[in-house]
Amino acid sequence: MIDAPTLRTLLRRSDLALSLVTPEDPDLLDRPLRWVHSSDLADPTPFLTEDLVLLTTGTQFRDEDPVAARAYVRRLSERGVAGLGFGTEVYRAGIPAELVAACADARMPLFEVPYRTPFIAIARAHAEAIAAQAYARRTWALDAQRAIAIAALRPRGLESILSELARRLDVWVGLFDATGALAHQHPQAALDDEARGELAAHAGDLVARGAQATQSFTVGTQPFLLFTLGRGGSLRGVIALATGTLDAESRAVVTSVIAMAGLAREQSEQLGRRTARLNRQVLESLLLDDPTLARRVLGAVPAAPIVVAVAEADAPAEAIIEWCERRRTNDAIAFFAAEHRAGLTLCVSAKHEDLVADAAVRFAVRWGVSEADGYSTFSRLHDQARRALARGTSPVSRYGDAASASMIGALATDEARLVAESRLAPVRRHDEANGTDLERSLRVWLEHDATLDAAAAVLGVHRHTVRSRVAQASALLGLDLSTFTARAELWVALSTLSD
Repeated sequence: MIDAPTLRTLLRRSDLALSLVTPEDPDLLDRPLRWVHSSDLADPTPFLTEDLVLLTTGTQFRDEDPVAARAYVRRLSERGVAGLGFGTEVYRAGIPAELVAACADARMPLFEVPYRTPFIAIARAHAEAIAAQAYARRTWALDAQRAIAIAALRPRGLESILSELARRLDVWVGLFDATGALAHQHPQAALDDEARGELAAHAGDLVARGAQATQSFTVGTQPFLLFTLGRGGSLRGVIALATGTLDAESRAVVTSVIAMAGLAREQSEQLGRRTARLNRQVLESLLLDDPTLARRVLGAVPAAPIVVAVAEADAPAEAIIEWCERRRTNDAIAFFAAEHRAGLTLCVSAKHEDLVADAAVRFAVRWGVSEADGYSTFSRLHDQARRALARGTSPVSRYGDAASASMIGALATDEARLVAESRLAPVRRHDEANGTDLERSLRVWLEHDATLDAAAAVLGVHRHTVRSRVAQASALLGLDLSTFTARAELWVALSTLSD
């Protein structure tokens, strides 16, 4: 790809024989040029635009006045002129020394144009460079369009065209879905967590507004351009580019990608709605404790033992299912999900139960989770998940925990409380008389499966201190706390009086 024409481009043309007189400054020599103009006026600035090279034969410098030379160069600098070319051997044998000094002081690139090089040749050379650069950009755009069209035919068309766009523009490109989650990026892991978080929040705000938009956004020192996908009122996501500007050709390529991505997202959502209807029918079959239809339709189901999870009623089902699909691709997690009148139902292998906890955090949605079992008991697992959701208040409520809690709750009668108070009385009297904390130490110890190290970490003491407290309580209670029966009896007593 040909870069935009610069003063350095002209100086490198051997046929022009131009020679730089002032010190070389890459920032100035590599500045893009708009045009080449010639004038011998003492003040040509009313007729100039910025980013051009001015050519002169120097008739305005007859008096060799350094003050006038500095004023002339200052006017050019303030107007944004990118360089000054002096045609020698026309009116004078060389470049006036006062002009050379003034250009050097003002950091204005000054070059000599020999007598044999007409000014029109320099203007023509620059025009040819502009035409070549424009042709190269049009060729690049056509090649990019062709490559992106081919990418769209690949199995993961949307992700392929975005990756191809990133390669063609040589910038990071990301796709945020309707929830603000980063659905795809290329190159991978090019942004840190903070930048991704800020972009995701901004993308989510754009989608929430519901209007088509193109916005610039800066994270730290990195500029981004954000483009919404879909029609106003029905936005389907945001494409982000790690750049602050696009030329006409790049913008045309990006515009075509946005149109293709919007269409792909719309088609994907249509397919998703049909898939959702099919999955609801599969779920009804599973609730008959028969996985035959599910295996025929889905090809494969999560390996048993499985857990069934049910989300609360207002859970964003489509967004959660799309997020699970990405986890399936990235982490090789098999799952089945379908909407149900009881709430979004998710089925995963027991070893991947953490998918439910991750979804609870990601979407701030409560879930009820069943015990682990096979497909022949799917209806019972689904009922367990519904009951756990109804009983629980935490992000993830497991039926096994709820069942255990309800069992102890059923035992917490007035008589049971009297017995528990009597049973724990020796420990409580000792704590009150000596300012110790044996009862709490026992509770923490049992909550952590009678593990000394874990209990010590929670209590903020040494493991030997926990062992000493347990032994002391054991003696006070007359219980051998090394046995399961004694520990169970103590746990029931503590749980009965927990409120």
